[in-house]
Amino acid sequence: MVLAEPLPAQSVGQGSFGRAAQGDFQRLSFTGSGSEYFGIWIVNILLTIVTLGIYSAWAKVRRNRYFYGNTVLLGRGFEYHARGGQILIGRLIVFAYLVIYNVTLTFVPLVGIGLGVLILFFLPWLLARGLRFSARVTSYRNVRFDFVGRAGGAFLAFIVGPVIAALTLGILAPLASRWTYRYIGNNLRYGQKAFATNPPIGEIYRTWAISAAVLVLGLLIVGFVVFLNIALVTTAIENPDLAEAAGMQASLAVLMVLGYVIILTIFGVAALVYRAGVRNVAWSATTFDGKHRLLSDLSRLRYTWIAISNFVVTLVTLGLMRPWAAVRMARYVNEHTGVRFDGNVGEIFSAIALESSAVGAEFMDIEGFDFGF
Repeated sequence: MVLAEPLPAQSVGQGSFGRAAQGDFQRLSFTGSGSEYFGIWIVNILLTIVTLGIYSAWAKVRRNRYFYGNTVLLGRGFEYHARGGQILIGRLIVFAYLVIYNVTLTFVPLVGIGLGVLILFFLPWLLARGLRFSARVTSYRNVRFDFVGRAGGAFLAFIVGPVIAALTLGILAPLASRWTYRYIGNNLRYGQKAFATNPPIGEIYRTWAISAAVLVLGLLIVGFVVFLNIALVTTAIENPDLAEAAGMQASLAVLMVLGYVIILTIFGVAALVYRAGVRNVAWSATTFDGKHRLLSDLSRLRYTWIAISNFVVTLVTLGLMRPWAAVRMARYVNEHTGVRFDGNVGEIFSAIALESSAVGAEFMDIEGFDFGF
């Protein structure tokens, strides 16, 4: 196979991969199109409706195979090997538990509460198994990924971290994000080779500070809207005749709706800015096999704009533009993700393939179940 030539590198500060400071990074690319994916998406929707949701498991397989296959690195796409039956069984297990939980909570509350507490202990294990399943059904150049994380790490990353972040009103969110990326990155394998990541907490807090500034500015705007609402309500109380006027009622309704929209937009923008920034920090602090470096250089503003405009377009078109939106985001994220290989790329992957051949056969057996977390 002929390997793709490295793309021209520019300054990292300008939003691309720097040649002088960082070496040559190979960009990922996305080769799919909105029109192609629309055909898959609409069939998935129709069959899911006709089968009362059962086909959704196979729909996920078709969707992932399309997106994985069109995610290209060095001229080769990734592959997704899960089967619909595996995903359906996992979903049936979760569905059965939810039914039992709700029935017992209604008729035998103490037992229902016990089941609710029980799932908190099993959730980390399920999360770790889900990540292992997702990794093992993914391959690149016929070599499978793997995930070796344990339930204890999942408990810290996905339960303790979010709780601490919520209790501190987001102040310790960077710490929670760091735990999550370290848990996933340090337990991910490609063949026999390990990934490693150690995102600096200071860099994550710099991203957090930008998101916090967005929140503060947004809350000031919300405060102004609330002040207008209070002023209108006060005017309505003091002038009953005026309060009955249609114009006053309409103004109150508009301001109330505007307040909700602004609040949702503020938190959405802050979350997207933070997500893009943390991804840049974490991916750029990740290595593969101790020497091959990953890099992410998403523009926070561009990423936020794409996500919000995708949402608006999807909403306005009643979901029909969802395939276009998904492809648009995938293309942007891939174009701003890269890998710098230390050595001859062909020799690197040949060695990995030889080392992985001994364990490749076991991955062809049933991988377990996708619990959908």
